[in-house]
Amino acid sequence: MQRRASGVLMHITSLPSRFGIGDFGPGARRFARFLAKAAQSYWQILPLNPTSTFIGNSPYSSDSAFAMNPLLISPEQMAADGWLETADIEAGYVQHKPSVADYEGAEIYKDGLLRRAFAANRERLAANAEFAVFCHDAAHWLDDYALFRAIKRERGGQGWADWPPALRDRRAEALAAVREGQAEEIEYLRFVQYLAFSQWRALRRHLLENDIQVIGDMPIYVTQDSADVWANPELFKLGDDKRPVFVAGVPPDYFSETGQRWGNPVYDWPAHERTGFNWWMHRIRHNLDVYDIIRLDHFRGFEAYWEIPAAEATAVRGTWVKAPGMELFKAMLRRFPSLPLIAEDLGVITAEVRELMAAFGFPGMKILQFAFGPGIAANRDAPHNYGRNCVAYTGTHDNNTTLGWARSGEAGPEGLSALYAYLGREIAPEQTSWELIRLVMGSAAATAVIPMQDLLNLGEGARMNMPSVAKGNWGWRAEEDQFEEGLAARLRAMTEIFGRNH
Repeated sequence: MQRRASGVLMHITSLPSRFGIGDFGPGARRFARFLAKAAQSYWQILPLNPTSTFIGNSPYSSDSAFAMNPLLISPEQMAADGWLETADIEAGYVQHKPSVADYEGAEIYKDGLLRRAFAANRERLAANAEFAVFCHDAAHWLDDYALFRAIKRERGGQGWADWPPALRDRRAEALAAVREGQAEEIEYLRFVQYLAFSQWRALRRHLLENDIQVIGDMPIYVTQDSADVWANPELFKLGDDKRPVFVAGVPPDYFSETGQRWGNPVYDWPAHERTGFNWWMHRIRHNLDVYDIIRLDHFRGFEAYWEIPAAEATAVRGTWVKAPGMELFKAMLRRFPSLPLIAEDLGVITAEVRELMAAFGFPGMKILQFAFGPGIAANRDAPHNYGRNCVAYTGTHDNNTTLGWARSGEAGPEGLSALYAYLGREIAPEQTSWELIRLVMGSAAATAVIPMQDLLNLGEGARMNMPSVAKGNWGWRAEEDQFEEGLAARLRAMTEIFGRNH
């Protein structure tokens, strides 16, 4: 990522579509053409893993670190690939608010559609060599995931730690009985994953034909109620009842006075080391197959992590515990010829974390919204302090939109005064987004990434996520007419001025 280039941050769920949520279909290809017209090199997205309406639809809380979200499967592409007739996809879903993701409605509609496709194509699937190869290559995660989901469905969504001990503890005879009794459901779940990965790979080929690479997002932790923890309990700090003894989070910071208690089980790192970090090798290989570049969320947790006793209601009473990041990344480099990783190094970052990043040459992140206030001259997020080896953003999915930041008072009088002094003039709030885009694009950072909401100059109603708030996030969607020629031309002109075009 050392060449000067730029890209756009826009999650798949935020794309336009006719079926309640963005997906891998026509809307994704239209957005790819928009990026190409705007001379962009990167499309950054959030995790593609399955989400749940029960836990706020967060892509950072999933029941699998490997599986793909069935909601991202395109009905149009299913019809184009012959899994369904065009008439099959036209009935059964009515989109009421195209600017807001309808997770619940899309889930009901697409599950029905996928089950119809599965029932209609059993013979074709049995003879499909590509499906057989996919199941073989993905067996290290797919078999456990399909079994996990089949049991969860049979038990009404009950968390695995509450299953009968024989299932909770994965006793061979109990699992064998499920494989026999739930054989059709397990095969259906494999089929769904095959469709999701097939559509994603087809979209990736389309992107590469347009010289666009995907920056994916890999959360450091996995969810307690997941196939990953159920299948590998020895790799996490769990009690005899298979519930977390400690959970992950971060101490009080810019985003929250009580910190963030994520609730994910923390890793038993000595157990990982004894296996040669085998689970991590599988996970990195998988993500390198899915993305061109990986953003490692919460990178500082690979050097030391905030461990919170599970009984604590907030993240305040936690402890920093060392993690074997140096050994882990050395092991990765021995296994993989290159590691195209971005370190999400936001928050309180120590010298030890900086040393870990420097040892492997991982670029960090700069967030321009964090630059403005007292002490801007020495602020690491101010453009004059950027080095080349970093990725610069106006804001991320966890920030307010730039217009929302300027207009809502979040920037504060000192922040806006510092911004005006930095620009050399006062500006209206409605000008802030593109002024910050210009600063990021003109900086020394090798890579600049702009959230789509800032390109569209949208207010705080288009914010993607409010950290520590469980509900009401991840809903923003673009509309069809927003990827227009004039916007692409404006972004292309700025990209060319600052030497970030192909």
